Amino acid sequence: MSLFESEYNIKIPFHDLDPMNVVWHGNYIKYLEQARCDMFDKLGYTYYDMKDDNYVYPVAKLNTKYIKPLSFNQEVTIKASLIEIEPAIIIKYKMFNKSDIVFEAETMQIGINITTGESVYNAPVKLLKVLGIHNEK
Repeated sequence: MSLFESEYNIKIPFHDLDPMNVVWHGNYIKYLEQARCDMFDKLGYTYYDMKDDNYVYPVAKLNTKYIKPLSFNQEVTIKASLIEIEPAIIIKYKMFNKSDIVFEAETMQIGINITTGESVYNAPVKLLKVLGIHNEK
């Protein structure tokens, strides 16, 4: 079950291709970051909100599955699904070219207190609030 989902559309630019005329594998990670930023914007909890809450969420784990290559000018939709927020943020991604799945991924991001540099396992109150989750602690 997903706590929140969003879709992000991109059109593959020429400068993201490798010498084989397909998208270089590292650029898929850039697309995930764009979809993740867009998802948090749509949720109403941006990276600026995280910073205001004294949190950063670096990626601690990334799993990828490349299914079909992407090429110049293809239109792609990335579905980002927020699965968990405690003790870490888990997001699953599916990238579609028309109706075909071309790439899947999952990220795990750990909360870090900006001031102390220590790991934080509870989600910020504002994030809980925008998701409609009541903190019972």
